[in-house]
Amino acid sequence: MRLTFLGTGTSTGVPQLCCDCPTCTSADRRDRRMRCSAMVETADKTILIDCGPDFYFQMLNYHRSKPIDAALLTHSHYDHVGGIDDLRPYCESKPDGFPLYCQDDVSRDLHDRVPYCFKENPYPGVPHYEMHIISAGETFHVGTTPITAVRVMHAALPILGFIFGRNLAYITDAKTIPAETISALRGIDTLVINSLRIEEHHSHMNLRETSDVIEMIRPRKAYLTHLSHQMGKHAEASAMLPENVEIATDGLTIFIPD
Repeated sequence: MRLTFLGTGTSTGVPQLCCDCPTCTSADRRDRRMRCSAMVETADKTILIDCGPDFYFQMLNYHRSKPIDAALLTHSHYDHVGGIDDLRPYCESKPDGFPLYCQDDVSRDLHDRVPYCFKENPYPGVPHYEMHIISAGETFHVGTTPITAVRVMHAALPILGFIFGRNLAYITDAKTIPAETISALRGIDTLVINSLRIEEHHSHMNLRETSDVIEMIRPRKAYLTHLSHQMGKHAEASAMLPENVEIATDGLTIFIPD
């Protein structure tokens, strides 16, 4: 299995507009972060996780010609679904619609945001989707790969993380993680998890909180994503981390053992 980080930044991206802090003015390419998204390539499918407003440029940069078989949506905040219309080229080969896996509230939000995609007689050429409503605790398959949706809390908003088989887990935008999710994640080989900044935040884990979760789960390797400019420069923040924890960067591809 292979995962590519399409974007590793928070909702404002890095550099943040109207900011001249050391991170935003850094010449280190690792300090340039598009909105958070990833692509998982399994034995038989290519799966997108979230589809934010930078999706078009992410695909141009990293996977311009690669087909995508399905998308998993963690929640419906704009930085995670703002590029949903740009999936239209991937709909052309799917007469039943491009498969989206999400919670019911996300499906309702998408019907409100892009209603032209769900009309009975849509305008020719608009994207069309095959909605798969999933819930925390449910295991489903995309191709031959079992994927389990797990609950995490984005402040008071219940959102989803995903476990691929038993070797890869992807968590973003969490502030707290329920005990049952910690149990489901414990011993995972590779954990991708959000860590916004050094200081505490009301709806995202900071570095200390993320580190505590990693210690409870004890993965072989953990990658931090969904970073803001307030985490500081990549080189300086990386120096604070233990050996098995790494800050992900845009375009980084990692291989996960089967």
